[in-house]
Amino acid sequence: MIVCRGLRGATRSEANTEEEIYGATREMLQQLIEANGIVEKDVAMAYFTVTPDLNAAFPAAAARQLGWNNTALMCATEIAVPNSLPSCIRVLILINTEKEPDELSNIYLKGTEILRLSGVVTT
Repeated sequence: MIVCRGLRGATRSEANTEEEIYGATREMLQQLIEANGIVEKDVAMAYFTVTPDLNAAFPAAAARQLGWNNTALMCATEIAVPNSLPSCIRVLILINTEKEPDELSNIYLKGTEILRLSGVVTT
């Protein structure tokens, strides 16, 4: 049976520039695609968030660069929580799949693994 499941990913941008934000986002998406066998036609939606210090580019544009031209994409800025991880890009991808939750892999890069270990609410 095909169901809609969520995949999470997070990474950090080295700088608040279009090039760095797109590069970090593409790397994260490519690893999510590879780890989970994602094809665009199975993606229902991708919801990107960035910390308030990243405002030079929309990370969803990196998904368009990877060919996700028929997928609903959205970007938002996270609330400025004291002591939160800076320069962070997160994504929640909703995919239509027959896979069980334990067959899917979330991807955390560049020190964002702490988001899962600390109990901090993530995307």
